[in-house]
This record gives sequence, C-alpha cells and structure tokens, in this order.
Amino acid sequence: MPWIQIRLDTTSDHAESLEDLLMETGASAVTLQDAKDQPLFEPEPGSTPLWRHTIVIGLFDAHADMDAVTAFLKEHSQLTPFPSYKIEIVEDKDWEREWMTHFHPIQFGSRLWVCPSWKEVPEPDAVNLMLDPGLAFGTGTHPTTALCLEWLEKQETMEGSQVIDYGCGSGILAIASLLLGAENVTGVDLDPQALEATIDNAQRNKIAPERLKVYLPEDFPEVQAEIVVANILAGPLVSLAPRLAGLVKPEGKLALSGILAEQAEEVLHAYSPWFDLEPPVIQDGWVLISGKRK
Repeated sequence: MPWIQIRLDTTSDHAESLEDLLMETGASAVTLQDAKDQPLFEPEPGSTPLWRHTIVIGLFDAHADMDAVTAFLKEHSQLTPFPSYKIEIVEDKDWEREWMTHFHPIQFGSRLWVCPSWKEVPEPDAVNLMLDPGLAFGTGTHPTTALCLEWLEKQETMEGSQVIDYGCGSGILAIASLLLGAENVTGVDLDPQALEATIDNAQRNKIAPERLKVYLPEDFPEVQAEIVVANILAGPLVSLAPRLAGLVKPEGKLALSGILAEQAEEVLHAYSPWFDLEPPVIQDGWVLISGKRK
C-alpha cells in the first residue's frame, strides 16, 4: 500500500506544535528533519534541541483526506502565514529490510571484519564479528565506532587481557575485544536494551557467557582492567574522568571516542592528570583519544 505524506517547512518554535497537530489528525508517524544542514552538537541534559529551520513530515495511509488534514492544521495552528507545505505519494517499503540491504561487511585494520548476521563473511579465515544491532547503537559504520575498532585491532597487549567497555551499545567493541584475544570483558550501559543486544550478539559469535558480563552503571562491580574503552559523548566523558581513570590498571590503556574535534582539548585536559595521552586521531570530524595509565 502506498502512503501520503505532508511536508511542512517551519521553524524550531513551531515544529513541536505542528507535530502534535499531525498526530491529532491521525498521522501514522511524524518525523522532524533539518531543512538547512545545521549541525546540532551535544545537547544539555534534559534538552531536546531542534534546527532553526525544520521540516515536519506527517505520514498518512493512502486513503487519508489530505484536504481535511490541511484545513485542520490551518485552523488549529493559528500560524500566520501558515507554513509552506507539499503533499506527496510515498512508495511503500519494508523499511527494516531496506536498512538491512545497506549494511555490508566492513574491514577494520588488517584482520577484523564486522559482518551483518544475514550476510556471508568475505574472508572466512579473518576475525569475523557477526552483528545484528537490533535496538542498540553500534554497527561500525559511524566514525566513532570505526575509530575504536581500528584502535582495538592494533593492540598487541589484547591477548589474555581484561577489558571494560563503558557504554557498550550493541556490544560491538566488547565482542571485538574477545575475538581479538581478550580473556574477558565487562560491559556497561544505561540502556537495558543495549545490554540485551550485547548478550544476543555475544551468543551469535559463540562467546561463552562467563567471558562477557554486562551491567547497568548502578550495578557495575568494582573491577579494573588492562584496557578500557568508552565510546559515548564528550560531556559524560569529562564528568566520568575520575571514574574511568580508576578502572584502568597501572600502565593499562584507555581509548575514548564520541568526541567532536572541537571538544578534544577539553577531554584531553580532563584525562591528562592520570594518563600519558597520544595525539588525537581524527576521522570525519570525530576524534579518538587514547593513552597509557601513569
């Protein structure tokens, strides 16, 4: 079945009210998009920033009366003038399968591949991590994840080591560490769905349950590791600096990502009391910071 959508060109001040009105008219889904390619950096806690110029898209089934929808919006929004808009027919798709077709095996370093669980591995003799992200973030396609995977692949001290993955998401970094030779990994995440995805992906890669334990932050045991990796955001990384530093054994290694290039100096400053830090590695405006515990 095809769909009909209405695209409204508005501002951040009116986007949420139009979103509410579209839901009242029976929209199956409402999406907000950036109309002017304006970057949004890390928001303040509790805030939901929007672009100054925002496109609000309401999706309706093919039988919706769009004249009635636009009349309702004009009457109840009380916007003068009413935003410019366009009504379009949208081809029906299986959106989950559409996403799956664009997720391909990716190589990191000389020996590590991340492969969608529904595709054949390109190099059977390589270190192949089979991944189904599910509802958790982390496929290897984002620069922050890629930077961490490439860093892990290069660690000569990985064999037999203990690793902590702080903010484990889909479990991609934790499982990569185990496949690259780590003895065991402790994963931590705020989102229970991330912990579930990590466990599922570990089973998919035939990881023994005792080698990968996952926890919510409040349940995290007092452990230390030779390697700690945290791919989250710059703000939390700065505030967690004493905590994360305490998780790294003396002369152990730390890798941090989720950092924009302009935020690197602040993160470097936060961790320099505990670590001898390497120059940041940059990819597509994102940064990885690594170092050795003093």
